[in-house]
Amino acid sequence: MTPHEPPIDRRGTSSEKWEKYAGRDILPLWVADMDLPTAPFVLNAVRKRLEHPILGYTAPPNRMVEAFTAWLGERYGWRVDEDWLVWIPGVVTGFNVAARAAAIEGDDLVVPAPVYGPILKVPANVGLRGVISPLVLNGGRWEMDLDDLAAKVSPATAAVLFCNPQNPTGRVYDRDELEALAELVLRNKTIVISDEIHCPIVLDPTKQHVPIAGLDRSIEARSISLFAPTKAFNFPGLNAAVAVIPDPCLREAYESVGTGLISTYTPLAFAALTAAFEDDTDWLDEQNAFLAGNARRLETAVAGIDGIRTTRVEGTYLAWLDVSSLGLADAVAAFEDHGLGLHAGEEFGGPGFLRFNFGCPRSILAQAIDRLVEAAGVLGKL
Repeated sequence: MTPHEPPIDRRGTSSEKWEKYAGRDILPLWVADMDLPTAPFVLNAVRKRLEHPILGYTAPPNRMVEAFTAWLGERYGWRVDEDWLVWIPGVVTGFNVAARAAAIEGDDLVVPAPVYGPILKVPANVGLRGVISPLVLNGGRWEMDLDDLAAKVSPATAAVLFCNPQNPTGRVYDRDELEALAELVLRNKTIVISDEIHCPIVLDPTKQHVPIAGLDRSIEARSISLFAPTKAFNFPGLNAAVAVIPDPCLREAYESVGTGLISTYTPLAFAALTAAFEDDTDWLDEQNAFLAGNARRLETAVAGIDGIRTTRVEGTYLAWLDVSSLGLADAVAAFEDHGLGLHAGEEFGGPGFLRFNFGCPRSILAQAIDRLVEAAGVLGKL
């Protein structure tokens, strides 16, 4: 049997991803929620926790805390203290609280974009000015424009917010890129808020995820790093994450600002997180290899389609499609008319683009590619 076949039917399960197009022949390839099974050891851990007859308020278990610090150290060589950790309901909550903790009235927030949509909303959420630094396409890959960042990051910058691996372009930033960003942060005495939720999903074998805060002690002290295994092990509906904040004053400000905003946690999420951080099997490697195969299939197909371009996905299960040459007034609606539910580039700060979630069985991907080819052929003649 081909891996992950036949596809799991998610209709009728109140799936946000699938309910959006309920009753319509549209493949939902938009929100970052895979149509692949949750890791079996995660499900087993949740089932085990359900054997206890009470699901009460739950503090972060010591076992989970120890598993996370060991995971960071073993996978990425970053050794952190348990005291640096603040457990939070999710990464989106995490970077909004982080920005509030760093904010001083009149400051700005610098954001390399396109970027995960909720990050673009953070400046308005915290009452600061958002300053966009556009990513640039260089040699077929998206990069931070370090010259532009150098012109925009200043002592009046409360923080730089960014994603690594990058959502939506699928970049896994190289160490030298991160070192250059860290130097800007240190020079201007600001901080960096890093969304690293996709860090376990590295598809290019030549790449290795590097947490920016793990570069050295200097940038570590000026960082808030956000992690969760919910994307990689596919349980985004069990919300929980962790902020790693080495500096005690910044951590105190974070916890103070979060008072009344950070809710309690479900014990089922803690069970799931513990199982993911303790995983010592080949499951993640095998899933990443499967996703890499999907990425290469999609990239090869797009290379033969007039009117659509993309770049190599190094990490995440998300492709960034350039459809600007088709001249569509509403690209999402146009592709929906051809049975594809994609994510609007405007939501990421990238008009003329669409985000394509290829975290799905091969049979669904094959249908999607067929529809993409058909849609481009028709739309390119309009």
